[in-house]
Amino acid sequence: MKKALITGITGQDGSFLAESLLEKGYQVFGLARRESWYRQNNASHLTGRVEILFGDMSEGVDIASAIQDAKPDEIYNLASQSRPGESWVRAPETLMINGMGAIRLFEALRHACPHARVYHASSSEMFGQAMCIPQNEETPFHPANPYAAAKVYAHHMVRIYRESYGMFISSGILFNHESERRPLHFVTQKIAYGAACAALGIKDSLDLNERGHPIVADGQLALGNLDIARDWGHAIDFVRAMWLMLQQEQPDDFVVGTGELHTLRQLCQAAYGRVGLNWQEHVISDPELVRPMETGQTLADASKARRILNWTPTISFEQMVGKMVDAQIARLESRLGSEE
Repeated sequence: MKKALITGITGQDGSFLAESLLEKGYQVFGLARRESWYRQNNASHLTGRVEILFGDMSEGVDIASAIQDAKPDEIYNLASQSRPGESWVRAPETLMINGMGAIRLFEALRHACPHARVYHASSSEMFGQAMCIPQNEETPFHPANPYAAAKVYAHHMVRIYRESYGMFISSGILFNHESERRPLHFVTQKIAYGAACAALGIKDSLDLNERGHPIVADGQLALGNLDIARDWGHAIDFVRAMWLMLQQEQPDDFVVGTGELHTLRQLCQAAYGRVGLNWQEHVISDPELVRPMETGQTLADASKARRILNWTPTISFEQMVGKMVDAQIARLESRLGSEE
């Protein structure tokens, strides 16, 4: 039986990946902070099916202990401070987790488990103000926020450890991928939540945004720049690509994305259209929510992943948004029912 260790198992990607590996017959270990595991999280339903090793990616001793305990065949490094917008106010922490955490992992593996195969989560945010569209594995990086800069550092260290020590480390340059398990601080989930509130007639939401205000106030969802465009896919498709990378003969870097570009306006249209509403009657643009510097147009050229991994997405943009809206409606209806 193969053994896999997932850092960040409580997150969106970690929980989907754990489910997938369990279905394939793996013994699955997860590295998580104690406080994260003992509160409700995306992997809570896997309690008893995965073995949790408690630790923090900012502590090298915790990482080394987890590797010693699990002795994994495969490691999926998904732990991160995952909010590009918040990285502006948490820049040192973002570098410690997203950058130095990866180095601590590679170092621990080099000494204790050098033959393990490693997947490292890179990000399309690394392209930032990209000079060309679409982006592939050869496109230069031009990060536009502290999150992206930390990811660039870790990505280059993947190559350095791979070439210097012969370690099997593959990185996935993942473009935006969402799901019904996204936390509410992600803009895609806010939009799904806003559409659900509108469908249920909720004028002022109980859930708050990053400024401590209701996400929906007086029937309106406040967003930043509605013209930003991204390549959005569903997380289930993306974790399948992660696994495929570690089944290859040689480690490598792969861009993973749908190759389709959609704006926030289109996302709003799809979300509110799911519940038969006009998004323009429920969404406003708030200049205070615009980032100091926005990432440019990022669009994946995933031809290498299609050719070598035989990977293609299976869930469309519209299906992804629909799943998210339906899940938010179900969640809000459950909450409203419990309050009656």
